[in-house]
Amino acid sequence: MDAFYASVEQRDRPELRGRPVIVGADPKGRGVVSASSYEARPYGVHSAMPIGKAARLCPHAVFLPVDMDKYARVSARIMAILAQFSPLVEPVSIDEAFLDVTGTETLFGSALDVATAIKARVRGEQDLIASVGVAPNKFLAKVASDLRKPDGLVEVHPGQEAAFLEPLPIRRLWGVGPATERELTTLGILTIGQLARVPVAVLERRFGTAGRHLHELSLGHDARPVEPWAPPKSIGAEHTFGHDQRDTGRLHRVLREQAERVARELRSSGYSAARVTLKLRFADFRTLTRSQTAEPTQDGLEIYRRAIALLERIALVDAVRLIGLSASALTSPDPDQLSLFTGAEKRRGELARAIDRLASKFGPDSVRPASLLDPPGAPGRPGEKSGP
Repeated sequence: MDAFYASVEQRDRPELRGRPVIVGADPKGRGVVSASSYEARPYGVHSAMPIGKAARLCPHAVFLPVDMDKYARVSARIMAILAQFSPLVEPVSIDEAFLDVTGTETLFGSALDVATAIKARVRGEQDLIASVGVAPNKFLAKVASDLRKPDGLVEVHPGQEAAFLEPLPIRRLWGVGPATERELTTLGILTIGQLARVPVAVLERRFGTAGRHLHELSLGHDARPVEPWAPPKSIGAEHTFGHDQRDTGRLHRVLREQAERVARELRSSGYSAARVTLKLRFADFRTLTRSQTAEPTQDGLEIYRRAIALLERIALVDAVRLIGLSASALTSPDPDQLSLFTGAEKRRGELARAIDRLASKFGPDSVRPASLLDPPGAPGRPGEKSGP
């Protein structure tokens, strides 16, 4: 979907059509842009940009808060349209999905015919525009879908994979962020075609196993199937402070809250997590992550302890703007392993499940660790933003 959140808002409020619309945090606060309409982009506004910077670049834009419930409803309707063309639909996010339409030719025609029909259905039924890439594999379809936004339709024919990728800049490759792009540029590699001509051994010496992966993508190779359902890769939470923080006690408190939230979601989804990752963004927007892998857990206290251990290894010279915690390397708990838990672990697990039942009945904040309770008469913390 093209500029999904902003497009939904322009659809629902026709007076905003043709005007720059920015969906995200309060422009007077310290959050980020979640989406910007195409009218706002010539001013340099893009998603994940600090909302204050967006307000300076495009002060005449209409700033709207995120309405995730509404976007989720629209997304469900769009995914239902996709499901009518193939049972193999893999949602990637709220506004993006892969389809495998192999074998549907007798029903709907060629893959290009399906893409055209999907675009027409989305526009006709939801009054929104989508961009579609048609290709032999997921990577190429994704690249193709991004090339002619908004309202694009690009097809890559079998046998033309390398030729299609040849002139594109290396940043189009999955896994090439700003740091990798700079490193490749120092080697004189500016396009995907140039990267494809570099011997794999050279790339592996410079980038390790990622070098071979980049080389495969540069040739247009991607063997991953479209998976109609896949478990989440991670579950996490982030918090942006109203004022940059140097108070370690405040950081500990937020991590405790995030650990409980992540653990509750793990339990409700039926997963345990082996890896805990701590994310810090400092006042100068420098971002740092640290991870620890241990026995899988869905215990909020254990997740918190691992996060604190990671935090204590970092010299907090600069003030912290954002702190986040995520759990990954997810597995389904094995009931046969319960006998290996200590008595304390068993009791904490039983307590957590009891709290989950109370939370489902009375709300997520009905039962909380005492360390997260504000003392009587304590002031709130205006201007802070938290999110999953």
